[in-house]
Amino acid sequence: MSTVSTVVGGISFWYAQEGTPAPREPLPGDTSVDVCIVGGGYTGLWTAYYLKKAVPFLNITVLEAKFCGYGASGRNGGWLYNGIAGRDRYAELHGHDAAVRLQKAMNETVGEVVRTAAEEKIDADIHQGGVLEVAHTPAQLARLKDFHSVEIAFGETDRILRGARETAERVRVTGAVGSTWTPHGARLHPAKLVTGLAAAVEALGVTIHESTPVTEIKPKHAVTPYGTVRAPYVLRCTEGFTASLKGQKRTWLPMNSSMIATEPLPARVWDAIGWEGRETLGDMAHAYFYAQRTADDRIALGGRGYPYRFGSATDNDGRTQASTVTALRDLMVRLFPITAGVPIAHAWSGVLGVPRDWCATVTLDRSTGLGYAGGYVGSGVATANLAARTLRDLIQQDSGQAGPTDLTALPWVNHKVRRWEPEPFRWLGVHGMYAAYRAADRRETASPRPGTDPLAKAADRIAGRH
Repeated sequence: MSTVSTVVGGISFWYAQEGTPAPREPLPGDTSVDVCIVGGGYTGLWTAYYLKKAVPFLNITVLEAKFCGYGASGRNGGWLYNGIAGRDRYAELHGHDAAVRLQKAMNETVGEVVRTAAEEKIDADIHQGGVLEVAHTPAQLARLKDFHSVEIAFGETDRILRGARETAERVRVTGAVGSTWTPHGARLHPAKLVTGLAAAVEALGVTIHESTPVTEIKPKHAVTPYGTVRAPYVLRCTEGFTASLKGQKRTWLPMNSSMIATEPLPARVWDAIGWEGRETLGDMAHAYFYAQRTADDRIALGGRGYPYRFGSATDNDGRTQASTVTALRDLMVRLFPITAGVPIAHAWSGVLGVPRDWCATVTLDRSTGLGYAGGYVGSGVATANLAARTLRDLIQQDSGQAGPTDLTALPWVNHKVRRWEPEPFRWLGVHGMYAAYRAADRRETASPRPGTDPLAKAADRIAGRH
C-alpha cells in the first residue's frame, strides 16, 4: 500500500483532528511567583491544578517552550492505565509491601483522572474498557502468564487471564494464543485531555506562558530568553525534553516512539475484528506495540520505530521516517489482515523520558526548592497525575501547610539514579538493545519453545531494566 497520502508529522494526528490551540502570551519579563512549573504537559498542568485547588492563594506560573501538550502529552497512544515504570525495582529496594502501595495508588489514579475530567467537563473521548495484552508465541504466552501472576501478587486481584478462544471473543488478533485483562485502564484522546486541563488550570487562576523556552533551572530561578522567573519552588516537568536544559543532557534519555492512525474503518471491518469493548490493546513482544480503537472508529497503533537520536536530540514536530510508517502499517496488517489496503491517515513521533534504571520518580529537594517528576518510560498518561498529586503534598509538607501523607511515603519519592553514559556509548547502547529485542522477537516467532530468548535477557541486563 502506498503511503503517499499519509500526513507525516504536524505534531500528531490528535492535533490534526482538533487543531492546535490558540497561542498564549510568552513571559513578558522578570517576575516572582510562589511556584514556577517548567513544562506544560500532563505533569506540569496536573501539578498546577492540584496545588491551586489545595492552596488557592498560591501564585503559580507555568512556562512552556512551545504550547501546552506539544510534547508527549499531545502525541501519546491515549493509554490511561495503571502501569508504572520501576515498580519491581522499588520492591527490591523498599520491600514488596511498599511496591504494593505504589501499585494500589496507580490503580486508583485511573479513576482519579476519569472523575476529574468529568468534574471539569473535559470531553476527552474517555472509555474505561480496561487494558488487554495478548500473546502470539509460546514464549510470549509464558511471559504473559508470569506477568499475570506477578500483577496479582501486587494486589491486582481483579485481573483476568484468557485463553485463545476467550481472547478472540474480545478482539480477533491473528495468532493470539492468550491474553490478560485489567479493568484499570481507559482509552482517551490525548490532545483533548491536555487542552482541557490547560483551560481548567487557567480558570483556577494559574498563569501559563507559552513560546517561552527555559534554558536553565537553578535554585529559585527559571531562566528564559524573555526574563527570569524567581520562586521558592521551581519544578521541572519536562520529561523527554529534559536533555535540552543546561546540565541535563545525560539525566533522562529522550526515547522515540512512533504512531499511525488509519482512516475511519467501516462496519464490516469492525465486524471482523470485534473490539467492541474498546480496550487499549498491547502484546508481550520485547519490541511491543500499543493500540486503541478511537472514538471515530480508527485504529491508532504505535511502537518504537527509530528509538533514539544521537546526542539526545528530539524530533521536529513529529516527523517520522518512511520505513517506520511502513513497519507499523505492516504490523497492523499482521495483527488484523482485513486492514490490508486501509489508508493510513497520519503518522507521527514523540519522545518519552527514560532514566538510566528505567524507574519513574518524584523528587523535591527541601534545601533548594527544586523538584521534578517524570521518567515515565511511556506510561505517563496516568503516572503524571499521581506524580502531580505527590508534588503537591511534598510542597505542602515542606512549606509547613501539611504533614506527611500516604503519597509522600511511596517508594518512588526522592529516588536517585545515575546519569546515562556519554556519546557515542549512549547511541550504540540504545540501538544495540532494540536490535537485540527485535531479533529476539523474530527468533521466538520461529521457535516452539516457551522460554524467553537469551538475546532479550542479555539486552535487559545491559540496559539495566527491571
